[in-house]
Amino acid sequence: MSVFSKVKKSASDATQKLLQLGGDFSHPINANGDTPDYIDPQITPQHHNYEDLPHVDFWGPDRPTTTFIDADSDFITANTEGNKPLPENFSIYNIYESRAERMPDEGLYTFKQGDEWVTKTARETLDDIRQVAKGLMHQGLRKGDGVAFMCHTSYEWDVFDGAVLSIGGVIATIYDTDSAEQIRNIVDNSDAKLLVVETKDMMKKTDLAKEDCPTLKDVMCLENGALDELKAYGSSISDEKLDERIRSVKKTDLCSIVYTSGSTAAPKGVEMTQAHYCSTATNLPDYMPDLLHNKRNRVLLFLPQAHSFARAINYICVASDIHIYIARGIKTLTADLKVARPHIMIVVPRVLEKVYNAASQKAGNGPKGRVFAASVVAAQKYMQEVSEKGKASRFVTARRNMFDPMVYSSIRDALGGCAKWIVTGGAPLDPDLMAFFRGAGIPVYEGYGLTETTAPCAFNPLTVPYHQGSVGIPFPGFQVRIGDGNEIQVKGVPVFKRYHKNEEETELSFTDDGWYRTGDLGRLDDDGFLFIIGRKKDLIITAGGKNVSPGPMEEVIKRCPFVSQALVLGDKRPFISALITLDEDSLRPWLAKQGLDSGMTMEDAAQNAAVRAEVQKWVDQANEGVSRAESVRKFIILPEEFTQENGLMTASMKIIRPKVLKRYNTLLNTQMYTKRKPASEDSQRG
Repeated sequence: MSVFSKVKKSASDATQKLLQLGGDFSHPINANGDTPDYIDPQITPQHHNYEDLPHVDFWGPDRPTTTFIDADSDFITANTEGNKPLPENFSIYNIYESRAERMPDEGLYTFKQGDEWVTKTARETLDDIRQVAKGLMHQGLRKGDGVAFMCHTSYEWDVFDGAVLSIGGVIATIYDTDSAEQIRNIVDNSDAKLLVVETKDMMKKTDLAKEDCPTLKDVMCLENGALDELKAYGSSISDEKLDERIRSVKKTDLCSIVYTSGSTAAPKGVEMTQAHYCSTATNLPDYMPDLLHNKRNRVLLFLPQAHSFARAINYICVASDIHIYIARGIKTLTADLKVARPHIMIVVPRVLEKVYNAASQKAGNGPKGRVFAASVVAAQKYMQEVSEKGKASRFVTARRNMFDPMVYSSIRDALGGCAKWIVTGGAPLDPDLMAFFRGAGIPVYEGYGLTETTAPCAFNPLTVPYHQGSVGIPFPGFQVRIGDGNEIQVKGVPVFKRYHKNEEETELSFTDDGWYRTGDLGRLDDDGFLFIIGRKKDLIITAGGKNVSPGPMEEVIKRCPFVSQALVLGDKRPFISALITLDEDSLRPWLAKQGLDSGMTMEDAAQNAAVRAEVQKWVDQANEGVSRAESVRKFIILPEEFTQENGLMTASMKIIRPKVLKRYNTLLNTQMYTKRKPASEDSQRG
């Protein structure tokens, strides 16, 4: 060995020792390999220390979070105090009006128009809303009339939505990816009199609604100048007549029907009132004034506003003082981040997974890859100690700080470089991925909510200490409790009252004492922090009677560097199996590094022995924490992903389990679960 080689090897060994990186590193790695992502409800006590309750914490100004044992139900309960009740005549219009009064000439929305970024002030936005509202009145839209709306997240979405709600109309939201049949069903169920779509292509999908929906009187298209047309007609309506209509709208009035994702069942129309949205919108800025009443702060919105999560966030931002940037979509998110440089972002877990995978792929498998892997371990170890002890040791802190200029800073720059609060919701985020981001100085905070709760009902504000795996404390104005069977139950002004035209489901959704049954399983600690265990409706009962929660295993399998989705199944089947999809953007660099054909088709990749072997490693890891009866015995890699376009994923990036099972039913029956021939038949043939 040459002197140079010896020096090189010595340096490599020293680096390896410094990084303390073993050969079993995984993405993302659990700092404590024996700790599961979710807690088994069968071994989790419902209560902790009775003597410590009731317990009060102040995480927001004059807004206590109280954890206690409810005297009537004996359930552990937590609530965060919200604002006083809103006036009876308060509506979404008042939120825009207040913003225009406080900050008339300052930017409210900035968005891309053609090749240019355009800013609309609060006054200009309110004027646009009023003009469109007048046009709708001229067209005969009365208070309580239904309007079905299909549009990408955009300034036009906000203006039209604000206009309809200001005069007491009821918007039924349609995702821009919905099919012609879904459009027809929503228009029919909502009794919409007007259907408005964004593009000419969307217009082509409205024929079924025109033919089969008796209440539908007109269809308009924004791309054909619908908003300008409404503004033109609006000139015939006086300000006095408009203001009279606005004053007639009450906070208890129905303002929207939002259709649930249908990830575990058929979509249901959730009736939302003005108070639902207004209560959520006005509570948060007062709870986090330093962040949301700072006019220098910016937020970037890109999630579909047909979803309650994104829509509620928009109203919150308008009720605050921050500047709203509207991204063109996920495909342009990287470029839009450079323009907006947001202090606040609202994301779904898949966005953060892609950020992580991109950083990992960029680092590669060589020395840079080892440094990146070590940085992941350092960040997670740092947050583990913060979670357990309140702060990390000097050594762990120093080791974490060592990686900041080498790794963490570049990821923060990729997210715009100004982030103060990145909120993730819509689906669970892997706790280990959360630990990496937080340890890297990237302020990711997880929340929890449902369409039925006007999106957020639990959240992590900036002021709370880090609790690994927790979705936070109750949102201001909410009560959360752990009911029978560890079910999360919720109460508060923003909680819906009924499903549209579905009294049976409405009745089943509430307890006898009026709490909403979320269908999710969880636990509360003594400080009021909520932890999600799993989902009732996702529980698998095998043919042998074994109850299996698929979530924990799916999370482990998805840690494979090129796996995009994993669906563990086996309900009423003889064993547990999985359908797995590949992330093409991550797969091809991995193939190249293995010396394989990076240009192979996805069909060939799904059958490739090396790809299957790598996936098998993660399946084996997932199986380590469960019994044989609960383990994944067989898996199939699919050549296509689950997406909104093929109808297998919701807008909030949740897999629609029933639709996946239906789509691949033949595959499951012929390749995954093949029927055994009767013994008598085999003997006769022998």
